[in-house]
This record gives sequence, structure tokens and C-alpha cells, in this order.
Amino acid sequence: MEGTKSYVKIPGDRIGALVGPDGSVKSVIERKLRVKLEVSSEDGGIEITLPASAEDPTVLFRAKEVVTAIGRGFSPEHAFRLLDDEEIIFEIIDLREIVGRSPSDLKRLKGRVIGKEGKTRRLIEELSEANISVYGHTIGIIGYPDQASIAREAVTMLIRGSLHGTVYRFLHKKRRELKKERLQLWEPTYKT
Repeated sequence: MEGTKSYVKIPGDRIGALVGPDGSVKSVIERKLRVKLEVSSEDGGIEITLPASAEDPTVLFRAKEVVTAIGRGFSPEHAFRLLDDEEIIFEIIDLREIVGRSPSDLKRLKGRVIGKEGKTRRLIEELSEANISVYGHTIGIIGYPDQASIAREAVTMLIRGSLHGTVYRFLHKKRRELKKERLQLWEPTYKT
């Protein structure tokens, strides 16, 4: 009996990243999720097959996320965060929904998120602990829900025209809040 199938299409220039040197990236995905990937380098179509014997059908969704993340510009290492922890989430902000198809507006918004020499994107990643990819018409985010939420808010602020300094202050504030929450998780509670 044949398993369940799902299809994803990724840009042709990302096929190499998905397959990896000597098929290494593809085989990690197949091994860790116990799926089969059929890659069409002509049209960027990826067929993901979950064997009929698979016990967890959500694996197909996770495989689709990992493939899509690599297709949207993430390095395999960052996309593999999705394989290593089921709490990690992946989301995409499609800039075309905000600016339509205007190439100059798209370029301007991407530039705001990336920042001069990549500074803004680096700061968002560093302070939210999420991974960010700006590729084509999308901005991808990978991280735990609280990390992704902070990164998404910072990106949204930039897209809406907030000053970079305002966004940096927001990120620093959220970073302090995250650290404080983590400290409180580990503090012992004594009863007197």
C-alpha cells in the first residue's frame, strides 16, 4: 500500500540547498522524519511521501515545513531546528500582501528589514533568538513561539514604517523580559 503524499514547490535556485552536497541535506530530512523526497530540478517540485506504515501523520506537515523553509532561503542548519524540537515554529510573511507586486516597494521593505550591511536582521535574530530569512517576496521566521512573536512584531513594525531605533528599543525591552521570565522559571520557591 502506498503512503500519503504532499507536494511543495520551491525556487529552482534553492534546489541545491535542499539536496545538499552528495544528497546529504535531503537524506537527513528523509532519515529523521522517515519520509521520501522526490526532487524535480526542472520545475522545483518536491513530492514528499509518508510511508503507509507511518504512525504519526503530522510528520508529513513537518517535512513540508522544513522543505519550504529551505526553499524560502533558510540554511539547512536553521531549517533543521524544525526537526530537532516540535515546539519550534515556522512562519512566512508574504510582502506581496502588504505592497502588492510593486518591485520598488518590495525592495524598499526588504531593505528596511535587512538594514545597512545586514545589521537590522542580525539584531532581530540576536535579540529574539529566532532565525530570519529575507528571500524573494517573503520574510521567514523560525523559532519558539515567544521568539517568533518578538521577531514578527519587529518585522511588522519595520514594514509599517517605524524608525529603526524604535524597533531596536522594542527588541532590547523584549529581550530583557525574556531573560527575566527564564530566571523566574529557575528560581526556587521557598515556603516560610
